[in-house]
Amino acid sequence: MSYDVMQVCLNGHQITTSYKRYPEFRKEFCDKCGEKTITSCPKCNANIRGEYYVVGVIAVRGRTPVPEYCHECGAPYPWTEKSKKEITQKETANPLLIVERICSRFHLVARQLKDRYDNRLTFDIADEYDVQDLLHALLKIHFDDIRTEEWTPSYAGGSSRMDLLLKKEKIVVEVKMARISLGERELGNQLLEDIGRYQKHPDCKVLFCFVYDPEGIISNPRGLEEDLSKVTKEFTVEVRIAP
Repeated sequence: MSYDVMQVCLNGHQITTSYKRYPEFRKEFCDKCGEKTITSCPKCNANIRGEYYVVGVIAVRGRTPVPEYCHECGAPYPWTEKSKKEITQKETANPLLIVERICSRFHLVARQLKDRYDNRLTFDIADEYDVQDLLHALLKIHFDDIRTEEWTPSYAGGSSRMDLLLKKEKIVVEVKMARISLGERELGNQLLEDIGRYQKHPDCKVLFCFVYDPEGIISNPRGLEEDLSKVTKEFTVEVRIAP
């Protein structure tokens, strides 16, 4: 099991997610904008993560998005810096983009909290409750009305408490943390059940499922995202697995 290398132009256009295995797709310059392409972080020289694959296994390819930040050092890629102002303007008008951005940076925040002056006590993330508490605090930077005591309507004979409800924006943020006992199959089943519940709730028009997987337990995160995310006129589901 390994990640291939992604090739991206300096403006953020994806060239290939399989730079090593399929060299015929490599390009020195982007055919969309003419910019030079790169395959590694300009700051630390770590490869840009491409398609996840298993040697000898035919992969079912899903979406492998262009990352905004280096997974190794956390530095923004060149295209992230170029689009920073544009992203800020879009976020102001679209609260879902704010949630997405906070979740995409969650692991960097969690890691930074461990690096405290003089080895002072810090905030350790051991389970889903810890993930929810930290995410709740980060969301308060942008949102005023965040509720945690809402109950979803009865579904399949039971009910469930929402993790975080952004009342005004009608967005529910469901939090999971991958672990040995909550692998890909179990996680997928839980999320499918959550989707069935939340689409019946009048205050939930968007369900954002954030799965924190710091140990890399989920073998095909992009595939799981692709399988469960959906957009309809009445209800939207977005699944994000980080880091």
